[in-house]
Parts: sequence; C-alpha cells; structure tokens
Amino acid sequence: MSVTNINIRTESEVKAQAQDVLSRLGLDLTTAVNLFLRQVICKQSVSFDISAAPFRKKAKLGGWEGEINVPDNFCTPLADFKEYME
Repeated sequence: MSVTNINIRTESEVKAQAQDVLSRLGLDLTTAVNLFLRQVICKQSVSFDISAAPFRKKAKLGGWEGEINVPDNFCTPLADFKEYME
C-alpha cells in the first residue's frame, strides 16, 4: 500500500486540544484522521451532522422554556415525543 501526505491548516489551539483528547484515548492525530477518512469511505458520509443552520430552536412556551425542542420543519415529529408517535 502506497502512503501519501496530507497537509491541513487549523488553529494551533484546536490542534493542541484535539491532541490532548486523542492522547487520552490512546490515539495520535494521524491515526484519528485516518480513522475519520476510513469511516467516510465505509459509510459514504461524515459521522456527524453538517448544516448551515441549527435544526432545533429552543421553544418559549410559558414555564417550559428550553425543555421542549421545536423543529424548524413541522413535518418532523418532536424528538421529545417520538416514542409516543411510533
């Protein structure tokens, strides 16, 4: 298997914090990036949501502020009540 280098740019603080977390998981940055790339190939997607805007807003419903998430798309069931709607 041939090996190639990838050069990426990130903030030094982001790199340091990521390296700290990864070292506690027993990984280095190279291994973590390779894991990410292999998951992209395997799943044909990224393993986290990417969106231009947050999906959920905090509801302002009297005394229920912040306890019920209201989706932007009302065709989608509220996650808080999903178990009752199946």
